[in-house]
Amino acid sequence: MEEGIVSFSDWSKLNLRVGKIIEITDVEGADKLYQLTVDLGTELGKRTIVAGLKPHYKQEELKDKTCIVFTNLEPKKLKGIESQGMLLAAVSDDESKTKLIRPDTEIETGSKVR
Repeated sequence: MEEGIVSFSDWSKLNLRVGKIIEITDVEGADKLYQLTVDLGTELGKRTIVAGLKPHYKQEELKDKTCIVFTNLEPKKLKGIESQGMLLAAVSDDESKTKLIRPDTEIETGSKVR
């Protein structure tokens, strides 16, 4: 298989869902990190996710924003906080711009991305 090509079976392992950011706090001692509480609907509940969004978004800009969440990523501790997923974002080549990937219209929290 060509390098960089992902098989359909690998793609199907990803659990991507629509989430809603319901709480945002600063991570102590981190210039770039927020601790987010993300609602993923009734099936998956709420998750804590640590994300490097502080240089790109103010807390009030993130509150109640919908986004796409990689929900079955292995948890990882960042600054002592267990991050239970990853928000998907588009990032410019020089990393000066980061924009969350979002549904273009309203859809239920927890909806699958396929």
